[in-house]
Amino acid sequence: MASPRLPAAIRAPFEARTWRALGYVLIGLPLSVFWFALSVALVSAGAGLLVTFLGVPILAGALAMCRGFGAVERARARALLDLDVRAPEPVRGKTGGAFSWMGAMLKSGASWRHLLYALLHMPWAIVGFTVSVALWAWGWMLFTYPLWQWVFPAYVGQDGLQLYGDGTHNFYLDSPFETGVTSAIGLLFVLAGPWVLRGIVAVDRFLVAGLLGPSRLASRVTELESDRGVVVDTAAADLRRIERDLHDGPQARLASLAMDLGLAKEKLAEDPKAAAAMVDEAHGEVKVALQELRDLARGIHPAVLTDRGLDAALSSVASRCAVPVSVDVDLPGRPVAAIEGIAYFAVSELLQNVSRHARARRAWVDVWRSGGRLMIQVRDDGVGGAEAAAGRSLAGLTERVGAVDGVVAVDSPTGGPTTVTVELPWRA
Repeated sequence: MASPRLPAAIRAPFEARTWRALGYVLIGLPLSVFWFALSVALVSAGAGLLVTFLGVPILAGALAMCRGFGAVERARARALLDLDVRAPEPVRGKTGGAFSWMGAMLKSGASWRHLLYALLHMPWAIVGFTVSVALWAWGWMLFTYPLWQWVFPAYVGQDGLQLYGDGTHNFYLDSPFETGVTSAIGLLFVLAGPWVLRGIVAVDRFLVAGLLGPSRLASRVTELESDRGVVVDTAAADLRRIERDLHDGPQARLASLAMDLGLAKEKLAEDPKAAAAMVDEAHGEVKVALQELRDLARGIHPAVLTDRGLDAALSSVASRCAVPVSVDVDLPGRPVAAIEGIAYFAVSELLQNVSRHARARRAWVDVWRSGGRLMIQVRDDGVGGAEAAAGRSLAGLTERVGAVDGVVAVDSPTGGPTTVTVELPWRA
């Protein structure tokens, strides 16, 4: 493998990526010819026999065969081009019978896209194979010409011993200058070859991704189903958290308060001073319970967020952080309540992590709008090492943000600093 210190133009002919792409092109031609011939033969036979019942199973079988070809092509692209394309949605009949399966196969848009790939890829494979092999072979042949020119026969002419000519003995590539120019031209071809080859396989990547993967509609439906599941799970987790916090905090405290007030009522006639002390103690418990209820309500959706927006709400969150936090919110308006709530939750969660785990001295919160996205960045100068692994708070945050087509990026090397960027859709 070429050293990464060399310029990219010099490394390219020797990189594994280039040789894998060349292997993809070389293997692609015979495979595409085979796919094309078999697909055209079966589809033509099936279409011609549609006037009889025999055409339907032949055509459905041809489409199923094309889907099999697509699986081979996706595996080839994954192995040689590092292109991972998911398989399209499977074909399932409504009743599970053969006739139902054939009908579903003929109605499947993914199956027809696989057939289109078999038809389109063959001419492109011929072009790619011809250009790649010609450029690669001529480049290396001319570049290494000084090493193998001795294989040509020599003859004795008027000027003495000469190398091969053009039949009339008027054209020779035997002088040092001519040999050097030939090798230089070959070097140009060798250096240009990888980039031409990458352009060729870029078209292959486009064909594989566009025709052999799931449709955009199916992908979007799958994504929305996943997001819906995340939203339901998140809502259920929030309800469990609220129930647990109520049971362990204000509910237990209010139950104890009711017992204390009952005892104070019984002692009111016998020992007014003791009753007054118990009432005073109960008054303190009421204040604590109210504070716990405020904190719980603030964790659900604080009133300051509804009334004054993200700037005031995030400043309130920052004031409760264990380290000094600078907040900079630069927004032209307010997003919808759902996005605003997720943004608030994200900053709250991240600042809690700073307080508990970061061992930081300062933290910074920046919020701004970029195009159609709401950008949030929380930074600290702590010890780093934050991960969005399963079971951690960042994993839950990633799921909640992903449910609205958002993205979370974590940059937290060991030793710090930590930067977490949250990107949400802007919906005014």
